[in-house]
Amino acid sequence: MRDTSHYAVGLDIGTTTVRCVVGHVDATTGSPSIVGVGETANTGMRKGTIVNLNGPAQAIDDALGEAERMSGHQVDAATVSVNGSHILSTVTDGMIAVGADDHVVGVDDIGRIEDVATVGKVPPNREILKVVPHSYRLDGQDNIKDPLGMTGTRLEVFANVISALTPNINTLHSVLDMAKVEPNDVVPSAIAAARSVLDEKQLENGVAVIDLGGSTTGISIFEEGDLRFTSVVPVGGNNITNDLAIGLRTDPEIAEKVKLTHGSATEQSGSENVTVKHDKSSLEFKRSEVDEIIGARLDELFEAVSKELKKAGRYAKLPSGVVLVGGGAKLKNIADYVKDSLGLAVKVGKPKGFGGVAENMDEPQYATAIGLMLSDVTSEKHDGGSRKKGHSAKSTAGHAGGIIKRFFGRLKT
Repeated sequence: MRDTSHYAVGLDIGTTTVRCVVGHVDATTGSPSIVGVGETANTGMRKGTIVNLNGPAQAIDDALGEAERMSGHQVDAATVSVNGSHILSTVTDGMIAVGADDHVVGVDDIGRIEDVATVGKVPPNREILKVVPHSYRLDGQDNIKDPLGMTGTRLEVFANVISALTPNINTLHSVLDMAKVEPNDVVPSAIAAARSVLDEKQLENGVAVIDLGGSTTGISIFEEGDLRFTSVVPVGGNNITNDLAIGLRTDPEIAEKVKLTHGSATEQSGSENVTVKHDKSSLEFKRSEVDEIIGARLDELFEAVSKELKKAGRYAKLPSGVVLVGGGAKLKNIADYVKDSLGLAVKVGKPKGFGGVAENMDEPQYATAIGLMLSDVTSEKHDGGSRKKGHSAKSTAGHAGGIIKRFFGRLKT
């Protein structure tokens, strides 16, 4: 009997770290089990944007190599993350005449109306990554989620268009081409992370996913099962480390140790000083200084996040609150701080929706890579991809709405 199972791959290209997750998809159930994980430090990126091709290309190759050795599967295709403050969320609409009274709305009609909803509505020099339909109207009937198979003459759509600067996407393709990886799809990090940490109830009620990365913080807002808004703030965990290095008059490497070992989003009780070991020496710093520096940077970061929530019209209006992901979500007491800062319920997200025996995969820093892998399971371009040297990257252009619609559809099943 022929094995019809296949592999799904998520590739999270972060400013400081590249993570790859390989999942083996069961042919019967369609459920993925993680069989390979790769993680390596990244260089050549600033604030989520590629500024040097060689650094990310090498990091991708190293992360894929590690995942390939663990899984025994050679990879040449993956669903890939994109990041940076150039990512834009645009609310739009469109209308088309679909035919006579007895015309049945088909896939071509959906593609055509999505084209109408994007032409002239998105700023120039931008590539459309996703079209997320919020609702359709057919001959005056409102709030239709899926008009396929219905009959009518006039079809309207109300949607959210996610786009990125074309030069940034072209640079990403160049890096993937150097690493011999074909992108099945390109998904903003915070949207991908949501795929692995949110459930149906949160999506319906209203929830924000905040991805606390090394140099950026991504925000995605969901309501009534749809993506309503996404943006990226160019501040992340590295800003805390750099401020600690300056304020404590020490090296960034030591400052990172202080942050990871003794850092807290809220003031801590205990001894007046904290101690870290470095190169066989013990270094001592005042706890009050550490808390003050971290608190000041977090205040700046979440003031920017608050502005984005207000821009989206969802500030203090999300019943399911906030789910934190990314490496920054591991900062001690971060949930308590964000709860007070944003006035919403907060929890640290744990990726789910997969099997396997890989260790520590339920930690928030893997949410994006796992979400990309879960999205790759249903990718339109998915071909089970073994990694073939010399395979060039292809454009992500094409029918934009399918992946995201299926993404949320799978969460609701």
